[in-house]
Amino acid sequence: MRNRLYRLAEYGILACVLLARADAAPGADWTGFRGPGGLGIAEAENLPVTWDSRKNIVWTQELPGPGTSSPIVLGSRVYLTCYSGYGESVDDPGDMADLVRHVVCLDRTTGKIEWSKTFPARMPESEYRRGNDSKHGYASSTLASDGERLYAFFGISGVYCLDLTGDVVWSTSVGSGTHGWGSATSPVLFENLVIVNASIESESLVALDKATGKVAWRAPGIRRCWSSPIVVDAGRRREVVLNVPNRLTAFDPKTGQELWYCDGIPDGYVCPSVIAHDGVVYAIGGRKNTAIAVRAGGRGDVTRSHVLWTAPRGSNVSSPVYVDGHLYWCHESGGFAICLDAGSGEIVYQERLDPRPGIVYSSMVAADGKLYAVSQERGTFVLAAKPQFEQLAVNVFDDDGTRANASIAVSGNQIILRTDQAVYCIGEGSGQR
Repeated sequence: MRNRLYRLAEYGILACVLLARADAAPGADWTGFRGPGGLGIAEAENLPVTWDSRKNIVWTQELPGPGTSSPIVLGSRVYLTCYSGYGESVDDPGDMADLVRHVVCLDRTTGKIEWSKTFPARMPESEYRRGNDSKHGYASSTLASDGERLYAFFGISGVYCLDLTGDVVWSTSVGSGTHGWGSATSPVLFENLVIVNASIESESLVALDKATGKVAWRAPGIRRCWSSPIVVDAGRRREVVLNVPNRLTAFDPKTGQELWYCDGIPDGYVCPSVIAHDGVVYAIGGRKNTAIAVRAGGRGDVTRSHVLWTAPRGSNVSSPVYVDGHLYWCHESGGFAICLDAGSGEIVYQERLDPRPGIVYSSMVAADGKLYAVSQERGTFVLAAKPQFEQLAVNVFDDDGTRANASIAVSGNQIILRTDQAVYCIGEGSGQR
């Protein structure tokens, strides 16, 4: 009897493990902007190189409205944001008072919408107009998750904490300022804190308590900055690093105290987010196209002591990715891809993409020996992740010509990609060939 009970217990444990694995299948979580650590890197194999509206499509799900935030993946669910009611068309934007945002939950396996919650916008929001004002929309910030809750940033409408069924746990305002280019920064999580760049809303970097939404600390003086912060391992400590106009700045993530700064991107505004590898922070940006490498862990002004190199290459919007000692990114409007030696800043290549991609505001993602860069209107470009330029493919949906501004998410051996119209799960060998 005792052996039988032990055996039943073992079977029960095994069943729980299998159920947990089944719930998490088919791949790893992607729980924030640009995935683990905000670095745009995924551990994956057998990712597709080519696709279209039928080939290599696992599922497609139309969305309640447009948006430029990236999808995140948590276990057996995909989460993302979109908006509706206002600003869906530059020709007929509608009434600003009708603007609502949506947080949408999809089944990871089938793409079916499991729930969608709406959040009326606080007024007055930024006016939707032609030109750059129409390129952002009102759902540009990617969700973040700690596996138990979702954290959404809606600009002047505030930061929301939701449980995984979409119920609001708390919401907090982080400022009332607006800008024609909208609000686009994504939250980052550190221990018990949600850290948000509220440059547009209150010219500050704000940390909120994850449990209550109360302000834990606020670092002022963050102006005209659309970049998202990341947490950097500097060896003896962790740092929150933010790409600010003319200045790269690191803060203590527990207190908000400024740790170090150096001369940064020389421009009046900055959009790209930084990345880090082995304690070195890499930043690009500005209309003058500048790249900088800085050793983390310093104190005070480290311009002379910790800046490793600067280079005359960059992008005004999209962020870089680090692969095997090299940095890669696409210029936001020049139509070319760039590779730099991460150790020296030497330009390895700058090559034209074919066909010309038009605007690329999304950030490159590296996975499975490939680089994926989504253009707004001319498809997703796939390059070999090596310091010799090789364009592998450009993939276009022939029945979806809407804007695509979001970086991809990677989960297992599949890609999750969203446009203004729909979200797609893309996997090798799926759909019609």
